[in-house]
Amino acid sequence: MDTLAPAAGLDREAMAARYRANRRRTAGLFAMIAPEAYEDRPIPLRHPFVFYDGHIPDFAFITLVRDALKRPSVDPELERLFNRGIDPRDAATAAQLQKPWPDRATVRAFGDACDAAIFDAFANARLDDPSNPSLVRAEAAYNILEHEEMHHETFTYIVHRLARDKQRGPRFEHRDVAPPRREPVAIPAGRATLGARRDGIPFGWDNEFDEHALDVAAFGVDAYDVTNGEYLAFVRDGGPLPPFWLERDGAFMLLGAFEDLPLPSSWPVWCTQEQATAFARWSGTRLLTEPEYHRAAFGTPGGEERAHPWGDAAPDPARHGNFGWRRFDPEPAGSSPDGASAWGVHDLVGNGWEWTATPFAPFAGFRPMASYPLYSNDFFDGMHFVMKGASPVTASTLVRRSLRNWFYFDYPYVYATFRRAYD
Repeated sequence: MDTLAPAAGLDREAMAARYRANRRRTAGLFAMIAPEAYEDRPIPLRHPFVFYDGHIPDFAFITLVRDALKRPSVDPELERLFNRGIDPRDAATAAQLQKPWPDRATVRAFGDACDAAIFDAFANARLDDPSNPSLVRAEAAYNILEHEEMHHETFTYIVHRLARDKQRGPRFEHRDVAPPRREPVAIPAGRATLGARRDGIPFGWDNEFDEHALDVAAFGVDAYDVTNGEYLAFVRDGGPLPPFWLERDGAFMLLGAFEDLPLPSSWPVWCTQEQATAFARWSGTRLLTEPEYHRAAFGTPGGEERAHPWGDAAPDPARHGNFGWRRFDPEPAGSSPDGASAWGVHDLVGNGWEWTATPFAPFAGFRPMASYPLYSNDFFDGMHFVMKGASPVTASTLVRRSLRNWFYFDYPYVYATFRRAYD
């Protein structure tokens, strides 16, 4: 067990405020679906909406209050029902989706009881306890905050696929411009630091550790993500249709979050890792590796590394990129020049996660986190690939250099794009 000192500057009120803001965000997302859609399941082998209404507070209660603090259960039966999601490839778990669900009032009452116990813990419990593996450096408390923020994004994927007449989402102005054109950016050979030190950040998921540096050979990289307009040439040459495109009256449309749009040629294409790899191969290039992403995003000509592509300033969606719920859909590539890296590479954070060619795997020194031991372990299978950066609906609090996202190579619902690398 670690013998680390308690986390410095633990702010209970700030953590409670963040949890409260997360619960408001969850309620706002549920308001985007019609009441009659509560048990709908727009994505096959994903739970219906009702599950997430119970799961998010249930996970928080179980992780922090019941298991870490060893306090009594709220409702053992409902805790089991809402405890964990399912793997979208595991057909054997499909039967879970057919269970009878409690009504909305019952689920909300359960969630309220979980929330009350969590707020009491934030106010009164020992959250940072070096003698308790789940509470070392307040791990369980930070875990439940980021878990809900991550679920906001995955929940939005599901709302995106809900029938239009059942959606109640906001409308945004959209613009399309001439796609940016620029020669690939040359990145010289240098070092890239991946991961994080266990005492270097307030919280990190188990797959973020340990920090290590790698030598990265020189390479070239697109200054901008591949756009819909560029991908369209691939489709016309027989390439696969991206999962967010649809064809209507002989023209391609984009399946926006809450409306169908004429295909915006200057927006980054959102597609699977398999499709991104095929496009890169078709165009005589390849995808970035995870170390190359770090080099392009955080490296500098002077040799030092930055906390973010733009520098050390805290992530600001108004300046640095299309993330943090500024909007639900992409925008033209290169729309946030203040977020560019030292090399002049744009949108490395925001406008869509960045697929890499790197299979999701543990770093040296990996060990499952005490408060959520199954978080990463189940996905080290060679079929999931690392994504970096952020999408429009990634919380600003999740934008950090060491964060690693991942999905199946052919998962069609994630908000992910890519850029080409050149040898």
